[in-house]
Amino acid sequence: MTDQTRPAYPLEAYTAEIEGIEHTADPRRIRVKSRDRYAVSPILKQALAGKTADIVVSPKTDDELRRVLAAAVRHRIPVTVRAGGSANYGQSVPLKGGIVLDCLGMTGVVSISEDRVRVRGGMIVAELQAELRRHGKELRFPPTTARIATVAGHFAGGQGGPGSTVYGTWRDPGNVISCTVMTMEEEPRLLELRGLDAQFAHHTYGATGIITEMELPLAPAWAWNECIVAFDEYMDAVRFGVTLADAAGITRKFVSVHEWPTPSFVKPFAGVVPEGKAILMTMIADQSWESFAQMAERAGGTIVTQSREGEGPYGQPLWEFIFGHMLFQIQKSHPERSVIEGFFRADDLVGLIGRVHEKVKHYGPLRMELLRIGGQIVGSGSPYFVYESPEQMAQMVRDMQEAGAVVSNSHTSNVRAVGKKEITDADLAFKRMVDPHGLLNPGRFEVDEADDAAVSAVELPTDKWDRRLG
Repeated sequence: MTDQTRPAYPLEAYTAEIEGIEHTADPRRIRVKSRDRYAVSPILKQALAGKTADIVVSPKTDDELRRVLAAAVRHRIPVTVRAGGSANYGQSVPLKGGIVLDCLGMTGVVSISEDRVRVRGGMIVAELQAELRRHGKELRFPPTTARIATVAGHFAGGQGGPGSTVYGTWRDPGNVISCTVMTMEEEPRLLELRGLDAQFAHHTYGATGIITEMELPLAPAWAWNECIVAFDEYMDAVRFGVTLADAAGITRKFVSVHEWPTPSFVKPFAGVVPEGKAILMTMIADQSWESFAQMAERAGGTIVTQSREGEGPYGQPLWEFIFGHMLFQIQKSHPERSVIEGFFRADDLVGLIGRVHEKVKHYGPLRMELLRIGGQIVGSGSPYFVYESPEQMAQMVRDMQEAGAVVSNSHTSNVRAVGKKEITDADLAFKRMVDPHGLLNPGRFEVDEADDAAVSAVELPTDKWDRRLG
């Protein structure tokens, strides 16, 4: 299936101008580079089918990138940025054909100091983590897809990850020192966005400039213990999870709570998680282990696994079984399961989660990540439900909202429609400046909201959580 609606671009003239820079029009290569992990969504799997680029271009240096972009502007060819392809909203699928910009060659560490790292945007996060640990450091919150995601891809398409229980998300001040982007103009420029200004490039899917470098603050690389704690009742696990997430004296990396039968959906957990038990997954530093173990026991939990990071009986790091990555694990054996994204904020967080749980538990077992947004512990989760129809999904959204949750739309790849980014007049002005011809990832984040392509087969009654969660 191919997309017949896109225009024909002057590719012969374009490729002549980028001679010497790696590029390919091989159909197989184009198909691979025109996809990410959007197939976890039954809605996006249908909506994005057949959408591909016309050419893949792979610059290695800033000078090559400048030539690639300048020529694309001259010929009015759209550019969609793609790195590791770990996104699950379809953010890097080219909606209007043109160029897929493969940034994996723009990699490497620029500098590491005691408190920060400067790195090229195309560096794989796991490779950066390995280098940082040789210096006794690590990133504050790498993504769960660290083995394939890039530094810039995580910032341009993500929100947080393991570590967000302590440090918050990309939107929290202080988590980005600077972000350098190249503009999409006749004469492309490099702009360094420092401090809060880096938010202009956050969660815009490459539509507000190509991220070439990032400067990030670092955290200590503790000796981490992976751990699964089993509970008889899901809400007991939630209650302990909220306590642990907010326990400032315990050095913890993440807190992820899952209702039974979710553990039975994950083949690597067979023989690890006892039948019928809810689980809490976490990582605890050595210096906090004794106090943590006592807390878990007094809360009614049983520690069923303890191991060093990446050495557990489930065959891969425990952080690959949390956040959106858990759905990827589940769909290996249960492809009919899906999720939406509910957010929970209240002074009585346990009570709110309990009310939502009662309202929606018939759809499927509830997951809950506990993280920090704006300095406050909040929940992120929804049932793992069996998808039946858009109407069923919309009803589940309404049920969660009626119980007090805020719900974003994880079944669209449009910035506004997802609802996770606050879009101000300053954001729109920045978009106009860096992409005056609207060639960067068109359809994902346009200056005129009417020009946005929602790229979804369903309109869900979701919220703008950027406003309601603060």
